[in-house]
Amino acid sequence: MTINLAMAIVLAVLYSVGFYLLMQRSLMRILLGIVILGHGSNLLLQTAGGPPGRAAMIGTATPGEMADPLPQAMALTAIVITFALTTFLLALAYRSWTLLGHDEVRDDVEDRRIQRLERRLAESEEDSTEELAKAARGLDTQR
Repeated sequence: MTINLAMAIVLAVLYSVGFYLLMQRSLMRILLGIVILGHGSNLLLQTAGGPPGRAAMIGTATPGEMADPLPQAMALTAIVITFALTTFLLALAYRSWTLLGHDEVRDDVEDRRIQRLERRLAESEEDSTEELAKAARGLDTQR
């Protein structure tokens, strides 16, 4: 069985919206991104599992009529993981809201320090290339 075009488009939209929301700074948007990605993963697993079939119990149906239980088990596991991550992010958002009054994720102080250091290094490299260019021009004029 192959996946139909409509299901592929729905999966692409779910994953793209989920990843877009994950890249935001608000914890509630990150939470929604996680939930949407979880739904996309469940849909992908169920779609990849193939067509519905009979229960996978020996003696109730022939092996060709049985549904594959592995994608269903993986989807249940994905539901549990998504639920656990959702509750954790809800707790983080609530704590952030009560302590700070908003749920925006702040920049890390260490990240800012590294960015300033990288800017200084880039500026010093530009200065050194300018000094080399001036020195090269000075040598050309002396000849």
